Amino acid sequence: MSLKVFADVMSQPARAVVIFCRAAGIQHEHVPLRIANGDTRTPEYSAISPFNKVPVIKDGDFVLSESIAMFRYLAREKEIADHWYPKDSKGQARVDEYLEWQHLNTRINCSMYFLNRWMWPMMKQTAPDEKNVAKLLKTMNKTLDEIEKVWLKDGSKPYIAGDRISVADILAACELEQPSMAGFDVKANRPILSAYMERIKADLNPHYDDVHSAVYKMRDKFGGDIPGIYSSKAKL
Repeated sequence: MSLKVFADVMSQPARAVVIFCRAAGIQHEHVPLRIANGDTRTPEYSAISPFNKVPVIKDGDFVLSESIAMFRYLAREKEIADHWYPKDSKGQARVDEYLEWQHLNTRINCSMYFLNRWMWPMMKQTAPDEKNVAKLLKTMNKTLDEIEKVWLKDGSKPYIAGDRISVADILAACELEQPSMAGFDVKANRPILSAYMERIKADLNPHYDDVHSAVYKMRDKFGGDIPGIYSSKAKL
């Protein structure tokens, strides 16, 4: 088995690549890392990942460090079902359309809410900036509206890029799970998004739940509370 996937499953793109490899039947070895433990800062890891980030794949002597590039590379190089990343030019373009859009939308807005609302306050042991969190929540909700109205066409489309699941859906779902650790459920009061997330989970299980187990554990243990600060649910 030559393909290695270096991934910390607390990272959204890292989870997405691991889930993709499992769901698509790509033979690989998951090399687990913990960013919090400094695993991405070792000389050994820096030698293959000069940016010191996850995920990274190593396919024989070939090393790649951007998740979107990984999806495209693996779709070209491995034997997988076409729906994950279609060979047809127009079908592929539909997937690419979301992959390019998500950087400054789903990814950044869900991430920034999670980081400001929970991760950074937990690391620094300081209360969140409530005004900033409220602003980020508003921006994130705008993105969720766009996913429902534009990408899912008010529920008339089952998947982001067409009638079958693709890598766009894996990446989207992993990003949409992240705010749950900060106490925010993107599915709440959103039947379209709720049905979509349940559909993706059903399509990808048991891999989806297994790879997200650490996220579920943090979500269920703290419920959005910030360890060592206060019961943040009462204040935010």
